Amino acid sequence: MNVDRAVFLMAGTITLLGLLLALIVSQWFLLLPAFVGANMLQASITGLCPAAMIFKRMGMPAGCAFN
Repeated sequence: MNVDRAVFLMAGTITLLGLLLALIVSQWFLLLPAFVGANMLQASITGLCPAAMIFKRMGMPAGCAFN
């Protein structure tokens, strides 16, 4: 697994978890998918992704998106 796939896996998991928790527990959990979306928008504009930086420091090989 490379950094790109790990970032997409994490973003998708948090988004789906936030939606599920919003249905079951409280609508305040919709802030999780909103945060993920805002972070993805910010990363596409600036090229800086905190999750990608963490995965790189963990020693995960870089993919083509986050070089």
